Amino acid sequence: MKRQKRNQSERAFYKGYLAATQNKAMESCPHENGDLHQAWVNGWREGREDYWSGFGGSTTAQKLETFSTVSSEVQHPDGWSTA
Repeated sequence: MKRQKRNQSERAFYKGYLAATQNKAMESCPHENGDLHQAWVNGWREGREDYWSGFGGSTTAQKLETFSTVSSEVQHPDGWSTA
């Protein structure tokens, strides 16, 4: 079974958040310009805020799960879904 394509903007946000929680600099963004760069930076800023607020590993893990880029719900053109 083929996997659905992931939303690149959500993935960039997730990766930016993850980088910030690992104490990486904003300059480590892999995207130079555009929407993906902005999504990554937005994720980095939110992750940095959480890092400075003292959120621990379990809180960060829960938040990262909400940002998960893989959706279990499949949308069909007819409007019905599998969830």
